[in-house]
Amino acid sequence: MHASPDPSLMDSVAAEPVKSSSLPEYVYARLREDIFEMRLLPGDQVTETEVAAYFKVSRTPVREALQRLQSDGLMQGYVRGGWEVVPMDFKRFADLYELRQLIEVHAVTRLCAGHVDGKHTVDMAQIEALKADWCVPVGQRLSDGRAAAALDEAFHQTLVRATGNQEMASAFDRLTDRIRIVRRLDFVYGDCVGSTYEEHAAILAQIDARAGDEAVRLITEHIDGSHAEVNQITLHRLHSARASAATERLPYVTVRVMRSF
Repeated sequence: MHASPDPSLMDSVAAEPVKSSSLPEYVYARLREDIFEMRLLPGDQVTETEVAAYFKVSRTPVREALQRLQSDGLMQGYVRGGWEVVPMDFKRFADLYELRQLIEVHAVTRLCAGHVDGKHTVDMAQIEALKADWCVPVGQRLSDGRAAAALDEAFHQTLVRATGNQEMASAFDRLTDRIRIVRRLDFVYGDCVGSTYEEHAAILAQIDARAGDEAVRLITEHIDGSHAEVNQITLHRLHSARASAATERLPYVTVRVMRSF
């Protein structure tokens, strides 16, 4: 049986107008946000029909949205329009964080060297622009976790983009999408905003000084620390979400598997 839906969740759909030309994007964004906020939990099952009814759209944009979430590694499809939120795979996230570290270490190494090889020229203006966000007094720092998480993503994407290697930047953007579900938990439910400002400012200072070894050490410690913290917070949030699952279950969830983590 379905639990009584949370009225606030129902109201959120009706409150937002949807343009027909952007229906797949709208449904995709809403479903992804439900996954990121753990309103949709790993193992939850949905159908295209139920999701379409909830968002008051046809099945076509829903199918497109779900297929895109599958490409993101967030959903997996079954027969007859059935879909499941991909179970939390900590080994997969560890692999992605390792790849993230490899890319960012290479990026700061190139930035410190000021490498120019005829194909890729580093853009130090992008790095300089980051100081306006991160090298600021405590009173000017963001306090909202979600806003800080978005700014953090932009910082790391800029480090990679400034190398001038567009293919590497595109790959890093895709990687960022895949770890966002756990990475943002550190900002929303953890206590990392202040330390992130300090660590980012220190990394920028070492890039400015062209101190490659120290910049690599700082970015490595920064990423390792983030990975360790999100593992702990993710487990805690999953347990909390399971504890409140009966009262917060979304109306379009057809099956909720009460598995342990």
